[in-house]
Amino acid sequence: MRKFLTWLTIGVVAFVAYTYGAKAGRARYREIKATLDAVWNDPRVKKARKRASKQADKVAKSATKQAKKIGRKL
Repeated sequence: MRKFLTWLTIGVVAFVAYTYGAKAGRARYREIKATLDAVWNDPRVKKARKRASKQADKVAKSATKQAKKIGRKL
């Protein structure tokens, strides 16, 4: 019974969210998408993404080295 109530609640919430979202309309969706695209394609954001990617690669390599070093000691 508890599972049924959980799924019923999720269904009701999804229905309400869909209804309110549909009322907002396609224009609002397009406006939000345009704003997100503008931010994503901003040169400063591109530069930050590239910098973060390079740093993540560097950290991953360092973690791999540490894991190999620890593995040898065990």
